[in-house]
Amino acid sequence: MTGDITTAVKNRYGAVARQGLSSDNDGIRRIAEAFGYSEDQLASIPAEANMGLSCGNPVAIASLRAGETVVDLGSGGGLDVFLAAKAVGPEGRAIGIDMTEDMVALARRNAEAHGYTNVAFHLARIEAMPLEDASVDCVISNCVLNLVEDKDAAFRDIFRILRPGGRFAISDIALKRPVPDQVRKDVAAWTACVSGAISIEENREKLATAGFNDIEIVDTNADLNAYKEGAGAGCCSAGEGAQAVVGCCGTQSAEPTEAFHESLSGLIESIDLNHYAASVKIFALKPL
Repeated sequence: MTGDITTAVKNRYGAVARQGLSSDNDGIRRIAEAFGYSEDQLASIPAEANMGLSCGNPVAIASLRAGETVVDLGSGGGLDVFLAAKAVGPEGRAIGIDMTEDMVALARRNAEAHGYTNVAFHLARIEAMPLEDASVDCVISNCVLNLVEDKDAAFRDIFRILRPGGRFAISDIALKRPVPDQVRKDVAAWTACVSGAISIEENREKLATAGFNDIEIVDTNADLNAYKEGAGAGCCSAGEGAQAVVGCCGTQSAEPTEAFHESLSGLIESIDLNHYAASVKIFALKPL
């Protein structure tokens, strides 16, 4: 799979950005609420920033303070950046990093249309962010690091940009046990947040190797089939019809790739996702 993964992820999420998904869709909104966003939070940001791609609410766990600089990895349409911008206030800064051109363009349009003045969005890889060393107070992310091919490089660059004492607080998918070989080897399953996920212990080891202390990983016990409850498309199902949604592990697209959807649908139908994976909160600190 090596070499194909990053391109597949970019293509998939570029298509998602062009779909026009938003909180105006009841199913999309219910997905966000299922993973911890309140009605008030969703109402306070551009509807187009929420595309049903979450597996948690990192802003709620990051303990952001006024005046801080926060970076959101894989910022998509800007959902968590806009919430973070409110938390850090006008003296603070919320920065989004995304490698997908269409996502960055969407986030910038959302920011301009709604008058945000303390946000910025950069087109970049998480493994090589265009940010200065020790310039960030907190790094957040929402169901994205599982998609990164070189996780060691990503953790190193996160450590680099954090100030001493800086915080790492993310929501992601982690494996409880190895997925079947046919899932692990499938590129489509990687882009759907499944085969690229690593175990809780591997996350802990990689963070420690990068230099982090005080590592804590918590299983939220969230139901990864919340997407099915929200809009008739399971967290990692292909969905049906125009109203089926994407979700962190969904596949419905206005620009479908039939082989992609057929492959993923068959894979996910063959396993119980909650048996293999969990939505987790991951915390760590850069030493002083």
